[in-house]
Amino acid sequence: MKHFFNRKDTIVTEALDGFLATAGSGTLARLDGYPEVKVVLRADWDKTKVAVVSGGGAGHEPSHAGFVGAGMLTAAVSGEIFASPSVEAVLAAIRATTGPAGCLLIVKNYTGDRLNFGLAAEKARAEGLAVEMVIVADDIALPDIAQPRGVAGTLFVHKIAGHLSESGHDLASVAAAARVAAKDIVSLGISLSSCSIPGQAHEERFGADDGELGLGIHGEPGVERIALEAASKLVAIMAERLAARLDPHSRYALLINNLGSVPPLEMALIANAVLSSSLAKAVALTIGPGHLMTALNMNGFSLSLIKLDAEREKALLAPVGPHAWLPARPVRAPVVVAMTKPATGTATKPASRDAAAERLIKAVCQKLISLEEPLNALDAKAGDGDTGSTVATGARSILERIDTLPLADKAATAATIGDTLGTSMGGSSGVLLSIFFTAASQALGAGASVGKALLAGLDRMTFYGGARIGDRTMVDALEPALKALDASGLEAAAKAARQGAEATAAMQKAKAGRSAYIGRQLDVADPGAFAVAEVFAAVAALFAPA
Repeated sequence: MKHFFNRKDTIVTEALDGFLATAGSGTLARLDGYPEVKVVLRADWDKTKVAVVSGGGAGHEPSHAGFVGAGMLTAAVSGEIFASPSVEAVLAAIRATTGPAGCLLIVKNYTGDRLNFGLAAEKARAEGLAVEMVIVADDIALPDIAQPRGVAGTLFVHKIAGHLSESGHDLASVAAAARVAAKDIVSLGISLSSCSIPGQAHEERFGADDGELGLGIHGEPGVERIALEAASKLVAIMAERLAARLDPHSRYALLINNLGSVPPLEMALIANAVLSSSLAKAVALTIGPGHLMTALNMNGFSLSLIKLDAEREKALLAPVGPHAWLPARPVRAPVVVAMTKPATGTATKPASRDAAAERLIKAVCQKLISLEEPLNALDAKAGDGDTGSTVATGARSILERIDTLPLADKAATAATIGDTLGTSMGGSSGVLLSIFFTAASQALGAGASVGKALLAGLDRMTFYGGARIGDRTMVDALEPALKALDASGLEAAAKAARQGAEATAAMQKAKAGRSAYIGRQLDVADPGAFAVAEVFAAVAALFAPA
């Protein structure tokens, strides 16, 4: 699997410097111990308050450096990718941030983190610093394990402890609240792929139609392999296991965490599925969905819940400095606003008869239907071979509705044709013709002649579509035909349309439409321009003097 990096041994330090260079707050800094000591800390820290320090291996971004700032972490200590930071790095962070109020270390329940943070805490105490440590073990994937892993639910503890520290609470109360909160958190993850580490060979252990439930944030195998199903079913499985650990009489905050590479579209869908699941009735606040504690590029997500009380809710809702933290929001049903009804005067006009208009429309539609195969053949040389079928579909839809058209009202007829083509034809051609007839209808309604109204439709169609004479589109035939129609009549229009269509065969390259992507001379007429020429020829013949 490919990655963007320079050297494997400098990935983390370069990433931290990139983060600091773009954080923009001016309140963050790093200690000068690179590469062994990788510590991001608040440059504006007031040591009269309890320092809140966390960290762990890199690869979980924005955790942990992304949560350093007012109201959350005082410092974050980073190791290499998925490796615990050294004792010396943790001790350096404690020394840099700890004053008389003391320091709280928040540690995820992994052996390396527990040992390295623990030894650093003991050394700091030997130096006379007041240090407490809370261990978060929120993963419920293995319900019978004595030492569950610490995963994304750890962020709840960061937020609560950071808020209490910022509010001036002492070390004993901050540590006690953090420990109790950690015991009231449950988390579970699922993924459709394992993560890959830059600079290391990657072998995907997942099959094409399966995923893993309960895998860790370092790519550890999940508790069980699970068949790929609809997102709602996967969420339902997770919700059932999480709900079994909740107090049915309590309210909870839900953190929806992207483990790395799930697209925002899918994360929003997952959020909807969670809030439609058995968990919904318990959830009062949501955080996310978004990247909060990732596992590099893992294609998965995790759900974490914490039981709420008044103090925790206040802490989770309090604003913070770090932009990586996604504010907690109350759960709200979607607000639905009624669609605005058409303005007065735009209502559909009743059917009416006009023999000449009916003859004209039938002749045009029948001609386009008869051209289905020739136009498809022309289009196959430059596009996807469906122009004939597209315009024939539009023509058939008009013929099917001929008895419902307000034929005695030219403006209303043009508007109805525009609406019909926009719905029935699909693709850009249907929209372009809908624009053409809609704009022409407005001009007719304002008193313009048919010729001037059609030119007005052309003007709007070319404005929105972008095509001009010489671009090898229907405009090459339509524009000269309409100008000739307005100036000299149908016979001149038919001649101009034919000349314009034939000219497209000699054009070196299309500049608009799908054939613009063909990098060679096409040597055949543009199918849209050819169709225009055939329509004008048919109409001219229809109204030619006997």
